[in-house]
Amino acid sequence: MRDMTTVKTFQIQGEIRKSRAVMPFRKLVKALDEKEAVEKVYMLFGSRHKAKRFQIRILKVEEKPESAPTSQ
Repeated sequence: MRDMTTVKTFQIQGEIRKSRAVMPFRKLVKALDEKEAVEKVYMLFGSRHKAKRFQIRILKVEEKPESAPTSQ
């Protein structure tokens, strides 16, 4: 049985809607599960771009295999 504390890499795609601009993004984050990965994206973009949660739209979340490169 797998250990529940295994850190995984997730690729999250989405867009940030600020005023009249829509900025698409693709971000690799390390997290324990999908829910935590999405939460990290909300925190990162809220901090870096001053975007509120309602302005960040998550379109796709997928787990990347261990052998995938982790460049962002």
